[in-house]
Amino acid sequence: MTTHRLLLSLATLLTLSLFAPPSHAADKLNALIIDGQNNHDWKACTPILKSILQDSGRFTVTVSTAPSQSPQKTPDAWANYNPKFADYDVLIFNYNGDLWPQTLRTNFTNYVRNGGGLVIVHAADNSFPDWPEFNEMIAVGGWGGRNQQSGPMIRYRNGKIVFDSSPGDGGTHGAQHPFLLESREPNHPVMKGLPQAFRHAPDELYAKLRGPCKNVTVLATAFSDPKTGGTNENEPILLAIDFGKGRVFHTVIGHGPEAMSSLAFQITLQRGSEFAATAKVTLPAPNPADLPADKPVLRNFK
Repeated sequence: MTTHRLLLSLATLLTLSLFAPPSHAADKLNALIIDGQNNHDWKACTPILKSILQDSGRFTVTVSTAPSQSPQKTPDAWANYNPKFADYDVLIFNYNGDLWPQTLRTNFTNYVRNGGGLVIVHAADNSFPDWPEFNEMIAVGGWGGRNQQSGPMIRYRNGKIVFDSSPGDGGTHGAQHPFLLESREPNHPVMKGLPQAFRHAPDELYAKLRGPCKNVTVLATAFSDPKTGGTNENEPILLAIDFGKGRVFHTVIGHGPEAMSSLAFQITLQRGSEFAATAKVTLPAPNPADLPADKPVLRNFK
């Protein structure tokens, strides 16, 4: 075998070892993606979320699409929309739209409070500004009229997490650009084994998110650079929240297919989803060299 072919074979083996599903024998977890309304392209993003989770080898994924119009316009459609949340270990929330009917909200709240897992993806944290329990689940959210009355902002300053109650609207972002994720809880199950800092693909860097900030652990932050229209603050990017007996993993990244092609998004989504479902992470961490700080690593899913 020539040296060139040998190097190609070694590269292929390294790629397969990085991206292949884990060999452990843990039972698969049942995940439910909820979509149907969003100011982002949920029709393009839901299949990618499904592929990312299934590719880990840890999840069986089902999709539940909510009615596309409000309960006021389509009351019968919403009356018939009643996912059996209890059939799933974790819910992946890719919804940002009309407020749900009360019965559905109650079922959802009870599911998480009684031990269910929940994952909030990007614009899903724009949802439901007037639903107190939902805002407690997500810790912080943006837009929808959120302001200082919704709660403080989370900041990482001088080596510690602080809550900023300064007045102002909740939710903003600058131009899409690659940015560095910095781990703030390296021993947390989601972050354990990941590099202290790793680069994410071009994405919206959410800033000035506001909310109750209860029972929240900030797993990673990113600097919102004024050069890209940012706030000059280290903004929370990955969060873990306790809600009753349930666990929530909140990732503010994942604007669209390009951002979701980032290995930084994919690895943290997989690990965060397993944590939300089980309070543990059995998925192996990638080689730190495969999540470098100087450039994003991309892997596309259809």
